[in-house]
Amino acid sequence: MAGPSSDGISEKPSKENVDLEALVLQALAAPDRLEAIARDNGITSDQLRKWTEAYRDAGAERLRALQAREGRLSVAMFSTQAYDRADFERALAGSESLHFRFFRERLTAETVDLAQGFDAVCAFVNDRLDADVLEALAHRGVGAIALRCAGFNNLDLAAAQRLGLTVTRVPGYSPEAPAEHALALILALNRKLIRSHRRVAEGNFSLHGLLGFNLYGTTVGIVGTGRIGTALARILNGFGCRILAYDPEPNDACRDLGVRYVALDELLRAAKVVSLHCPLNSSTHYLINAEAIEKMPEGVMLINTGRGALVDTQAVIQGLKSGQIGYLGLDVYEQEEELFFEDRSFEIITDDVFQRLLTFPNVMITGHQGFFTRQALDAIAESVTTNLTQIARGQSPTDAIEAR
Repeated sequence: MAGPSSDGISEKPSKENVDLEALVLQALAAPDRLEAIARDNGITSDQLRKWTEAYRDAGAERLRALQAREGRLSVAMFSTQAYDRADFERALAGSESLHFRFFRERLTAETVDLAQGFDAVCAFVNDRLDADVLEALAHRGVGAIALRCAGFNNLDLAAAQRLGLTVTRVPGYSPEAPAEHALALILALNRKLIRSHRRVAEGNFSLHGLLGFNLYGTTVGIVGTGRIGTALARILNGFGCRILAYDPEPNDACRDLGVRYVALDELLRAAKVVSLHCPLNSSTHYLINAEAIEKMPEGVMLINTGRGALVDTQAVIQGLKSGQIGYLGLDVYEQEEELFFEDRSFEIITDDVFQRLLTFPNVMITGHQGFFTRQALDAIAESVTTNLTQIARGQSPTDAIEAR
């Protein structure tokens, strides 16, 4: 297995590290004197024994890692981009409770060995946290999983509970970020901004084919009125839209905006624009399928900034071909884990379904960037480090997920 691409350990050992290495070498040279060496240098024999075993197993780098983590909760953070690391390093400045090591790799069954010896892992939306991976993590000493996202459809929660793993998430990092992104997709598709910009860049100022519709007075259906759906309702209320909503648990904040809660069938039949903001679970998987699409008005606009598998992509393609779906805006895709968050512009993308979507002129796809604002990244790092600090101190984390 290839080694990790990046970490949180300084390449240059300090004077303190060199002295510690000298103590370890003394203990290795005279194992019968280990307790005396520890006592003479003000450390416990268990501490020195652990460092000695680490040095024997993996050398000076492993020893420096252990020393850096001593007395702190050690966290392996997977799927780390440069912007993630910068935010977390700011959030961790001065922390005496946490030690992070950053990995570019996604967490999968093939990369789970990177978590060996860590107390916790920090995972993102496309990291794999099925029962097999969770068992492997627990076997390697991991006791907590901190998700740096709101959704947890990629996690086997029952398996985590069975294994005694503490799981936290970020339930309310910045609901306005994905809500505003949904609005951006609505406006860009409606007013055909991408096509218009390309025409003007080529000196073509014709308006043919650019006709849109007023959002004012348009019926918009919001499926899922948690924090993000409510934020979108607040925005669309300002546009003068007639807003319908479906959610098993209606909330007063939306009702105060004049949102009318209806059955899902009624919403699908009445809304000119349908925007999905519900969690992905067994009851919402392929919520938008061929049957649901048939109920929608001809030429409907469908927006999904939630989770990819809320929609049956093959059924959506058929809806686009027939004209039943007139506009499609996606920030998520059901097979995105092999595509998103990486530069693949020099690769051949072999996902034929995704490639087919890109051929439609009335489809706009962004690469799961709805969350990606300065405020949201700061809030995510703050929330994750707060929850992990609580775990390190033996407290119950604020945003723990309990099995249902």
